[in-house]
Amino acid sequence: MVQATISYSIGFIKQEARQLVKKGILSRQQPIYTLCKYIPAREWGNIERELEQNDFLLRDRICDLLGREDWFDESC
Repeated sequence: MVQATISYSIGFIKQEARQLVKKGILSRQQPIYTLCKYIPAREWGNIERELEQNDFLLRDRICDLLGREDWFDESC
């Protein structure tokens, strides 16, 4: 049986984290490793490698992963 290996880019990981924060499922202050609850266990090793290659530690905060976000006042 052939098992497909999915490659996760740092952009994909950031997008997934941003969506979980936007939905209120995760907080920007939680450590990055809390993402593992929302990613299949068989894929977590790939996620860890991509994070490490981009100089992120699992104990870093999700806000470090997301970086700066601009907010606009729509009432103007």
